Amino acid sequence: MNKFAKEIEAYVLKSYLEFGDAHSGKILAKLFQHGLDKKNIKDIMPEIEKKIKEISKLSKKEQEQQFEILKDLVKEQEEKEKTLPEIDVSSLKKVVTRLAPEPSKYNHLGHAMSFLLNYIYTKKYKGKCLLRFEDTNPEKVSQEYVDAMLQDVINYLDIKVDSIKYVSDDMSLFYNYAEELIKKDKAYICFCNRDKVQELRHKGKECECRNKDIKNNLEEWKKLLDGEYKEGTATLRIKGDMKNKNHVMRDSVIFRIINKKHYRHGTKYKVWPMYDFYNAIEDSIMGVTLILRSNEFDLRSELQDHIKDLLGLEKQLIVQYGRFNVLDFTTKGREIRDLVESKTLIGWDDPRLITLRALKRRGITKETIYELINQIGLVKHPVNLDFNMIASINRKIIDPKVDRYSFIQDQIELEIKNQPKIKEINYPIHPDKKETRKVKVENLFISSEDFKNLKGKEIRLLHLFNINLDKKSEFTSLEIKNIPKINWVSKGLKTKILMPDGKWVEGISEESIKNLKIDDLIQFERFGFVRLDRINKSVYEFWFTHK
Repeated sequence: MNKFAKEIEAYVLKSYLEFGDAHSGKILAKLFQHGLDKKNIKDIMPEIEKKIKEISKLSKKEQEQQFEILKDLVKEQEEKEKTLPEIDVSSLKKVVTRLAPEPSKYNHLGHAMSFLLNYIYTKKYKGKCLLRFEDTNPEKVSQEYVDAMLQDVINYLDIKVDSIKYVSDDMSLFYNYAEELIKKDKAYICFCNRDKVQELRHKGKECECRNKDIKNNLEEWKKLLDGEYKEGTATLRIKGDMKNKNHVMRDSVIFRIINKKHYRHGTKYKVWPMYDFYNAIEDSIMGVTLILRSNEFDLRSELQDHIKDLLGLEKQLIVQYGRFNVLDFTTKGREIRDLVESKTLIGWDDPRLITLRALKRRGITKETIYELINQIGLVKHPVNLDFNMIASINRKIIDPKVDRYSFIQDQIELEIKNQPKIKEINYPIHPDKKETRKVKVENLFISSEDFKNLKGKEIRLLHLFNINLDKKSEFTSLEIKNIPKINWVSKGLKTKILMPDGKWVEGISEESIKNLKIDDLIQFERFGFVRLDRINKSVYEFWFTHK
């Protein structure tokens, strides 16, 4: 036996109890604090992998019992409960935050993190939280996305907003403010094409349109609003500083023509404001006092403050944090739309996505996302999010609560010689609970994989009895032994499980699942956590949550 055998076993057990799995690389990293020399890595890795296989076959109760003996070998301090840091809001009369999504796609995990940061601080300082739909791009926004976001924010994340507003409802106000800037000679109508504008901004040079007088700009502005110019031929630009190192300040476009029907206002408007313009105005007129946002918007703050100064509008306390990057999942709206339209994905809730709708349908609780934001905190550096982080937290939250059931994939029927005449048993619903449920013992099925891997060995049918497994198996005893334990199903109901790769796994589950309700979360023992999605012609369809 190698000198680290007990330490390996302790860390593998801990990993299985916390995450339902173990990875040799992570276990290896733990051994360096016990004196492992790097030159011995090649020798120790097979030992780690062997121990992982052994412990994977144990029941959770057995894992807990063994870990209790070895837990003192684990050199890790208990993590303190993490909460978000304080923000100095002493300069504010009251805290008013806003959630400001553009309804152009379904929200994903990154959006949720931003929403919750603002909402949690609102509650922390007993303030108000406003929901504002930034719907000024008729080409992208739609009622479908508005409805989805309302479901995500209010129903799934359980964010209680104090009011809901649509930016497009303030178009007349934006036009008035634009005219005010023109009258102050701080904005002008530009007829340069996009390429020329980009070239001159890059060089820090003004275009000839900039020097037109106020009267001319007001006349052209009226023509713009009256629809006399085609899309892409004219814009309204704000005067900034063409030599500013921050290119955002180099006479940015604040209005452009879009001749598309708007989901809310039809064809009433053709001239639409850009993000920085309406954002600066809305934050002020809505009474927002505290803004928590990703530091990717840092360069835009200067322009928004410039607009507020020109229009005499109130500024806000801005707290920035690192961008949330979602790994291994596409979050781009256009890409997802194309995949949905081509039937590659079943919808915006496809398990291969990390939209909030997909997370909810897989069985990720809202408490998981709240805890994730607490663990990450308010950090300045970019944060990479992946599904393993979500699964780890969600597992800790649901594992103590959800009942255990049996599911068999690719089932085969057992023939058992000398089988005891047991009609039903009291099946434990959870390793940590005393409650049981009645399960009939009639025809017995196990998975073909278990049969293939354990044929010729003595095994225990979970909570039932022991047999020598073979084409014609034989009962051996009722005694609980340290032998492989496998799931079984008597009779059973047809079951399908949608996996994270978008493929279905089929088999049978114990009859007790007929008592479940849609959205119920359970654990199929030795398979993973699942959520009941629907019952389709007597077939129970689940979505896989995680191990």
